[in-house]
Amino acid sequence: MKSEPMAIRVLWFFILCAAVTTRSVMGGEFNEVLSIGDAAPNWVELPGTDGKQHSLDDYKNKAIVVLAFTSVSCETAVEYEDRINDLAKRLGGPDGKVAVVAVCVNRVKGDELPDLTERARKRGFAFDYLHDESQKIAKDYGVIFTPEFYVLGPDRKIVYMGAFDDKTDPSLVMTRHVEQAITAVLNGQSPEIKETAPRGCRVRWFMKKRTRQK
Repeated sequence: MKSEPMAIRVLWFFILCAAVTTRSVMGGEFNEVLSIGDAAPNWVELPGTDGKQHSLDDYKNKAIVVLAFTSVSCETAVEYEDRINDLAKRLGGPDGKVAVVAVCVNRVKGDELPDLTERARKRGFAFDYLHDESQKIAKDYGVIFTPEFYVLGPDRKIVYMGAFDDKTDPSLVMTRHVEQAITAVLNGQSPEIKETAPRGCRVRWFMKKRTRQK
């Protein structure tokens, strides 16, 4: 049996290299858009439940930004509200090193800005709660579920993305992924667990209605 011609072997080499390169560009293990170490996509002037406009640059004095994509229409996301709020109270605030920012992009009843504003008021959230009607921020981050979390380091590169912890039932939680990532970064280290599979409800993408042609 004759060996493959050199030209064919070279061709296969470049095909394999292209596949590896495409994989790294496309995203991480569970994210089709971003990989660990990528620069966090910027966002500007997103309206918040506090009546103000918020941008990523607003948190430049914080060592870490925790970006939580959440919603009210998803039962799993609602179950995480207390955990997000607890994190913000313990590590956030004016004197804290961590900014906790929640974003909802759904455009359905209960998930629009007036609804979020009323919920934030009633529940006393200690974190900024934003809404992006364009859904651009979710597309930029490759978000699929709510809740889904991203930890941004001091250089605003992604050091962790995925689930908040390892169990939806708080009584069964063994590993707090987001908090462990925060602790590692504040200690000048890299998180041991950098990416996990998010779980919850799929983002409700807005679909434009097609107009019938006459």
